[in-house]
Amino acid sequence: MPRRITYRDAVREALDEEIARDPMVVVMGEEVAQYNGAYKVTQGLWDKWGDKRLVDTPISEAGFIGMGIGASMLGVRPVMELMFWSFYTVAWDQIVNNGAMVRYMSGGKINCPIVIRGPANGGTSVGATHSHTPENIMANFPGMKCVCPSNAYDAKGLMKAAIRDNDPVMFMESTKLYGEEWEVPSNDELPNGELFIPLGLADVKREGTDISLIAHGKAVITCLEAARILEEEHGISAEVVDLRTIRPLDEDTILESVAKTHRAIYVEENKPYCGIGAQIAYMIQERIFDELDAPVQRVCSLDAPAIYSPPLEAIQLPTADVVVAKALGIC
Repeated sequence: MPRRITYRDAVREALDEEIARDPMVVVMGEEVAQYNGAYKVTQGLWDKWGDKRLVDTPISEAGFIGMGIGASMLGVRPVMELMFWSFYTVAWDQIVNNGAMVRYMSGGKINCPIVIRGPANGGTSVGATHSHTPENIMANFPGMKCVCPSNAYDAKGLMKAAIRDNDPVMFMESTKLYGEEWEVPSNDELPNGELFIPLGLADVKREGTDISLIAHGKAVITCLEAARILEEEHGISAEVVDLRTIRPLDEDTILESVAKTHRAIYVEENKPYCGIGAQIAYMIQERIFDELDAPVQRVCSLDAPAIYSPPLEAIQLPTADVVVAKALGIC
């Protein structure tokens, strides 16, 4: 039987393998060591690798993210855990004004190979200040890369690529996916001996002919469910395109899909205002306007702070039924 592991296990395997491969890889963050991580992503790594490779930090994102960026400029490859991506704002200057700009400002003489990872999602009733999805904000700055895996297979392969990259990589996960399982082959089953997915390559998760459902992160799972409903109940063949990385963006895969299906919906848990979908919709109409048989549509989170009430938050986020209704409106 194919091996099935959880999303959190896949991220842990990637961290473990990269710590073993490169002595400069260090994991730092709040409770990542003895406590095994707030979400148990780093469980067992401190026992295996010790205090020099798994480092607990004070509750000060400005302090430890700044420390990580400084260390990365000197050749360390830190993987920094944010307990929630919402806390990136505390280290805004360190991430955006230093990490993202140092290679450019140094004329290419200084790299900043840091990964900042953690959950960036709503849907867990932890309130507006713990439920941000800032991938559109992070992707706005040249010099940084942004990764949003939708499943365990991609999470492992992309994490390994992120750690080896010489630029700051913002790696955004989902607490809603941590316990879900996917097929992830072990290294001895792979021809190259490891699972490695280069940044900047989208993936067609489901082939289709009538409409392209394009998404990133957990919204890909929503699209796959919507595609199933469209096929079974309405006879509509939906293709599902998973961006995997927001920046660098695989424009070719998106355009090839839409040129084939002639209709597109972008689905994201981000807010609609200045969201990723706005960028994708503009790119499609600019590059292949004549291929479209209907306007590009978007399905986003409702444009309000994350709602604390579980029943209300559930309808604030995109659902398969909403995606289906939007698809039926243009097919």
